[in-house]
Amino acid sequence: GPWYNKTVGGTVYADWLFSVIHNIKLIYEASMDRNNTYKPAPLSPMRLILAGYSLIIVIGTVLLMTPYSTRSGVSPTILEALFTATSATCVTGLIVHDTWRFWSTFGQIVILLLIEIGGLGFLTFAVLAATFTRKRIGLRERMTMQESINAPQLGGIVRMTRFIIFGSFSVQGIAALLYATRFVPRFGWGRGIWYSVFHAISFFCNAGFDLMGEYAPCSSLMSWQNDFVVNVVTMGLIELGGLGYFVWVDLRDNRAHFKRYKLHTKLVLFTTAVLIVLPALMILIFEYHGKAFAGFNFWGKLQAAFFQSITTRTAGVNTVKLAAMTDQSVLLMTVLMLIGGSPGSTAGGMKTTTAALFILIVFSVMRRRRAVEVFGRRVPDQTVRNAVCVVASVIVVFLLSTMLLCAFDGLPMRKAMFEVASACSTVGLTLGITGSLSTASKLLIILLMFFGRVGSLTILYAFSEAYEPPASKFPEAPVIIG
Repeated sequence: GPWYNKTVGGTVYADWLFSVIHNIKLIYEASMDRNNTYKPAPLSPMRLILAGYSLIIVIGTVLLMTPYSTRSGVSPTILEALFTATSATCVTGLIVHDTWRFWSTFGQIVILLLIEIGGLGFLTFAVLAATFTRKRIGLRERMTMQESINAPQLGGIVRMTRFIIFGSFSVQGIAALLYATRFVPRFGWGRGIWYSVFHAISFFCNAGFDLMGEYAPCSSLMSWQNDFVVNVVTMGLIELGGLGYFVWVDLRDNRAHFKRYKLHTKLVLFTTAVLIVLPALMILIFEYHGKAFAGFNFWGKLQAAFFQSITTRTAGVNTVKLAAMTDQSVLLMTVLMLIGGSPGSTAGGMKTTTAALFILIVFSVMRRRRAVEVFGRRVPDQTVRNAVCVVASVIVVFLLSTMLLCAFDGLPMRKAMFEVASACSTVGLTLGITGSLSTASKLLIILLMFFGRVGSLTILYAFSEAYEPPASKFPEAPVIIG
């Protein structure tokens, strides 16, 4: 029969879609006053960010639930569409069905748009639309944009947003051309160009979605593990997307003059370099005689080790079979996933600067210093407290979710920890269990992906009242530590 008579999650699609539109109409009418004038309730920037990403996920879910989104022409279930839309919007990459085998070209386009909007930020595109329509961007919109990309200051936020859009599209375009040199000869002009554009956007946004399922379901880039160009371009995209836009601006303004860089840029570059080289060497040692690197020569193993070290911090694409890796490598990759990329980027996790500050706090205590100092600068106390809060919240969410996943599906600790870290840090890597998870576990993963995209501080601030400094202070009292 016609598509509108097909069932969606047990409900006729036309009836389900009508109910969604009717509920939206009721919400709109509830927001009108007696004079039929729309007066939106004031939302804080944090709540607006939560509402924006939630709305994008809902729209993506509705589009993916149409029968045009699948190759079979059968509408997916609500849970399948919601999971995929959340994973794409939150630039994670965890999937319940192989992207190439299950979703049609229309479905792949929807997923790609969700990745781009979620990776660059929906407010970034709102500023772009306002620029083209010459609409004035008010103070409230600028403040919301500042919170969305974690900008250090309000001044120049619109100019920086335009730079983000231009820089991102330029990098994606160059990467697509480089991919085309490898994909077009194998897939032809049409598919080759589409594959090049899709993977350039997906990997730059650290999403991890791929279209290589025609080789084997959920095979990622394992069929390209020996291709130097594909490996280097992918690693470059991941790192450029994960560095953060503030680092881009600093590098553009100061070129190679390291001493002129801001403290944030210095900390990001140093921490990123350490998190690339040191884990890569450790993975090389752990897997040198293991099953995952079997059949590789030394240079192939070195390339695979660096690729897994880079992609683990929120990219979600792999060139070797992760389930075949040793326990020590899986544990190391779990830690890397929790750290993630840098602030103001397309990456997730607790962020490189947060992890670096947490280590610096330990060193400052060991040296009996009252302040955290690095590169000849002192870090503000509020920033230090925020770092501790982020680390604590991520660890608590990670441990509780791991226990819940084990309880729901009876998973071994190794797989549960890896899956939870991948979801809450918006990575997208898996040991092959995502599609077989129960409904409760999939809903948990959806919540974790949303948590990882918007950030723990955003959620805490969104549900807390405006802070007012107390008029007085309580007297101090000692507490014994250690």
